[in-house]
Parts: sequence; C-alpha cells; structure tokens
Amino acid sequence: MREISVNETTDQAAHALASGRYLPFLLVLFVGSGCSALIYEIVWFQLLELVIGSSTISLGILLGTFMGGMCLGSWLLPRFVSRTHHPLRVYAFMELGIGLIGLAIFFGMPLLGGLYLAWAGSGFYGMLFRGIVAGVCLLPPTLLMGATLPAISRWVETTPAGVSWLGFFYGGNIGGAVIGSLLTGFYLLRVHDIAVATFVAVTINAIVAVLSLSLARATSYSPAAEALDGGMTQAGAWTIYTAIALSGMTALASEVIWTRILTLLFGATVYTFSLVLAVFLLGLGIGSALGSALGNQMARPRVALAWCQMLLCAAIAWAAYMLMQSLPNWPIDPSLTGDPWVNMQLDLVRSLWAVLPAAILWGASFPLALASLASRGQDPARLVGGVYAANTVGAIVGSLGASLLLVAWLGSQQSQQLLIIISATSAVLALVPATFDAESSKGKSSVALAIFLVLAAGFTVLLARRIPELPARLVEYGRFAAMRGAQNKTIYVGEGLTASVAVSDLPDGIRNYHNAGKVQASSDPADMKLQRMLGHLTTLLPENPHRVLVIGCGAGVTAGAVSIEPRLQRQTIAEIEPLVCREEPEGRDTRG
Repeated sequence: MREISVNETTDQAAHALASGRYLPFLLVLFVGSGCSALIYEIVWFQLLELVIGSSTISLGILLGTFMGGMCLGSWLLPRFVSRTHHPLRVYAFMELGIGLIGLAIFFGMPLLGGLYLAWAGSGFYGMLFRGIVAGVCLLPPTLLMGATLPAISRWVETTPAGVSWLGFFYGGNIGGAVIGSLLTGFYLLRVHDIAVATFVAVTINAIVAVLSLSLARATSYSPAAEALDGGMTQAGAWTIYTAIALSGMTALASEVIWTRILTLLFGATVYTFSLVLAVFLLGLGIGSALGSALGNQMARPRVALAWCQMLLCAAIAWAAYMLMQSLPNWPIDPSLTGDPWVNMQLDLVRSLWAVLPAAILWGASFPLALASLASRGQDPARLVGGVYAANTVGAIVGSLGASLLLVAWLGSQQSQQLLIIISATSAVLALVPATFDAESSKGKSSVALAIFLVLAAGFTVLLARRIPELPARLVEYGRFAAMRGAQNKTIYVGEGLTASVAVSDLPDGIRNYHNAGKVQASSDPADMKLQRMLGHLTTLLPENPHRVLVIGCGAGVTAGAVSIEPRLQRQTIAEIEPLVCREEPEGRDTRG
C-alpha cells in the first residue's frame, strides 16, 4: 500500500462533499442523455431501414450492432481511460462526440445509401455487407453511449450508498429513454420529420455537455486511494455476472416475443412500437429505483437478486397468460370510436397490465447485481462496465435468438416456457454462493440449497406447463379478435420469421387466408374476382408480358391468374415470409 498524503486526503474529502451535493443534478443530466439516445436509436433505425431494408434479419443486425457497441463501450472505457481524469469532463466530451456523430450520420446517409445500392449483394455476402454498413454507422456513437455510465460512475465511491446512486443513474437514464421514445414516436416524427428529431437530440447532447463541463470546472476530483491500488473481488463473482447476463437474455427475448404479440393485438404501427418500448423502459426505470434502494439496505443483495429472478418466472407466466389468453378476449369493440387517442389509452393500459411486473423485476436486477459485486476500493467504472457489458451481451443473444430463431423454431408458447426455465437457472446461480458464506454452517447451507432447488424446479415446471398457445383468433383478426371469428374453424396457424399466418373456414364454407391479424385473401366470389383481376391486368396491359414479378404470394390467386397467360415465359413471386408458401396447401379453396 502506498502512503496517503494529508493534501490528498483533504482533496478526497472535498470531492466526497461535492459529489454528494451534485449527485441529484447529475441524475437530471443522465435523464437528458437517455432521452437523446432513444431519439437517435429510433431515427437511425428509420434511416438505415431505408438503406439495408426492414426485414427481420436487417432489424436483427441493426439491434445487435447498436447493443454490441454499447457493450464494447462500457467494457473498454475503464481499461483505456485513466481514472485520474475528471469524470464529468470525460462524460461531457462523450456527449459532444455523440452529437457530432449524430449530425454526421444524418448528412452522410444519402452517400452511404448510394454505396450500398452499388455494392450490395444477396445471400451470405449481402448479410455481411449489411453488417458492415450498420457497423460503420452505429458503432462509433454507441461506443460512446455505452461508456457514459462507467464514466460518470467514477464520480461516486463503491460504498453501499455510492452503489445505490449508480443504480439511480441507470434508472434515470432509462427514464430519459421513456421520454425520448414517446417524444419521438408520438410527436417529433408524427408532426415534424427525421431532421427535426436529429437536431433536437443534438441540442440535448450539447446542453448536457456544456452543463457537465461547467460542473467539472467548479469541482475538484481526486480518485480514492483504494481505487488506485485495486479493490477486493467478491467471492463467486462469476455467478453474478452469469445471472445478470441471463437476466438480460430473458428480458430482450421476452420483449421481442411480447412486442410481436402486441403488434397483432394493437396493429403494426410506429405508435405501437413506441408505446410498448416506453412501457418496458418505464418498468425498468421503476425497478432500477427500487433495486437501488433495496441494495443500499441489504447485507446480502445477491439473495434479493436471486428472488428477483425467481419471481420473474411468475411474471413471465403472467404476461404470457395476459397476452395470449386474457387480453385478446376482453369484450372491447375498437370500431365504437374513431378517436385514435382513445384506442391508444386502452393499449397503454393493456400493455402496463401485462408487461410492467416483469419489466420492474428486470430493472431491479441491475442495481442488485452491482450491490452484490461492490466492495470498497473498486474502480466504479470497472464495476459498472463489467455488469453492464454482461447484461448487454445477454440482451444481444436474447434479442437475436428470439427474433431469428426461437419464435420461428419453437413458437411463442415454447419460447416463453424456455425463458421461465432460464430465469429459474439465473436465480439458482445467484443464490448458490450466498448459501456458503462465512456466516453459515456448511450443513445447514446444503440443506437450504437443496430445498430451494426442489421448490424452484417444481415452481418452474408448474408455471411453464401453464403457458397457453398463441390463440388462432388473434392471428386471424388482431384487434377484433374478441368480436369476430367465434364460429370459425381454424385449418392452420403458424408463426414465421416476420409474420404469423392462419387459414380458417367460415360457417358458410368461405375460406380465409389471414396474415398479421387481417384477412388478406378469401374464397368469397367478390374477393376472387378482385384477386384474379390483379393478375389479368398485369398481363393484358403490357405489349409483351414475357416476364412478370408478383410481390407477395398470399393465397396464390393472383399468381395463378398470371400463370395462364400463354405468352408468359417466366413468373417470379417475391415473398418475404417463407411460412406463407408453406401455408399454400391449406389455402387451396381460396385459389379456386
């Protein structure tokens, strides 16, 4: 241990006093940071979708790149930025960098779009090029975004009170994200455009940076002596990192699955996406505040983390039951009012009722993981960066796994059953080291752990078995599921990569093809005339209809009408959802 001078001790005492005085102000700055980050996320996704497409694979690449950049930023900052730099000055420069890069992306996107169109291909190389484009655009700003929380964390010490403030910073950042998502989805993009939204985000970055720089000039900073020498590592730390990674995995996988179901129930609009995202983030923010308060009061916060993960099993089961069994059957007729705000209020209530409990528990898990790993003398940036990176890695795996694999492979029901099992595993991992601490006898700890494992296994199996199937009427009629289709005979229901499809027979024998909660084709005589006419007009109007492109397979009626043209040499059907082509044998009656 090195000797500590009197002057250094005085500087640290002055910093501790200033730190406590300005922490609420920094919390407000972090709210602004989170608000601008969500504005950028929505705007950049809108811009990049125009360049690389909006398929599930493209969105997965965008989301993975965005979250991957934040993960790398949180992990790299404590390793490459010295802790001797004033944290508020580092934070200010990062906010300035985010704003400048945001402007560069906005003005440089037309050039990038031209390059992509000139060089883009298909197959594996096309996917690789999409990843490169997304990386060039998103990695620089998201690296800075991910590093902001570890940077500002060096303003506090890794005491119980200090760690609780780290949780409040995390919650404040999420609270700002709620404001940003609602502001962008319901006002900036609805009333104005992408340019105005970008300039608003840049202005917020500039204000936060200027205020942070002013505060840095007005306060002194000296890193704690213990932090310069390194701190103690908590026993069994790897179990906490694994548990919080699994928590992030279940959170994002659930969000993907639940957003998909709610899109069927509410409609596939930007308002639905913004609403569901805001509810999820609101729950994370509330949970983070609660977890921060609990972590400061508990001697063994890892026990609370374990209980959060175990309660998530019940919360996921609750959300699954509400979304797939209860909410679609609420006797509400959306056509009774033409006011969209009334329907949005109803959608908000239903989203809160189903999603909020689980989101609160996921939000509480992050500060509890910080409190479980914290010990006096640690570098706060390394503590926050490690937990944040682990949580984000799990979130990336969960979001990509759910969107590209789980739903199409297992379906919504079995995917949520798997998530319940993963949450129970996370609870066990968090609890195991706590049962063998120095204050417990080994025999009693083993018995307690065995009892917990048995109860957890039984509880998990019971909940997983009660997850309902995705209701056919929800796939068939969406918002109107409670009002229509009670007498229908469902022939086929399937969940694909990009959409859910169904085929049903009405009591009068008419067969319907449904996609994303709407009837897209039917064997009704009037519909058949219209569907055939679309194909015949395509071949009657051109002078030489040798080659025809049909956008969307659907029930295949239009493509069938095109196929009887004698001059036709080649017909190409472009269908984004492979499941639609698999459904065709069940929908023969709609093709006449």
